[in-house]
Amino acid sequence: MDTLSYKTKSANEATVDKNWVVVDAQAAVLGRFASEVARILRGKHKPNFTPHVDCGDNVIVINAEKVRLTGNKWNDKVYVRHTGYPGGQRISTPRMLKEKDGRILVEKAVRGMLPKTRLGRQLYRNLFVYEGPEHPHAAQQPKEIKF
Repeated sequence: MDTLSYKTKSANEATVDKNWVVVDAQAAVLGRFASEVARILRGKHKPNFTPHVDCGDNVIVINAEKVRLTGNKWNDKVYVRHTGYPGGQRISTPRMLKEKDGRILVEKAVRGMLPKTRLGRQLYRNLFVYEGPEHPHAAQQPKEIKF
């Protein structure tokens, strides 16, 4: 006899409902913005969230070069990487990264908030970041989300 009044539903690739959303990064604070984008990519805003399944939406970020950093982080924050060779530690600031490409800051911030697993790498492929207000995904009919 079944005594439960409800069953726990676990989403899988066949039953998940993936949508396309557009978010505008203009005048948004980088960390707060990135955490919301990571939440949508992960699918935590949906009632059928399942931790081991890609149930998040595809996110299009526009105006990525207009993101803000508070305080003196443009010069004081440090991104460290290593080339793999002896003495190959390289340091860059957000200002240096923005001069190279305006999308890098948003991509790095969101990627750092995703799981460091196979699922996290798969979720990161659902992120599309553009510097300007245009994007080539009009055919997917994305809906706009405001934070």
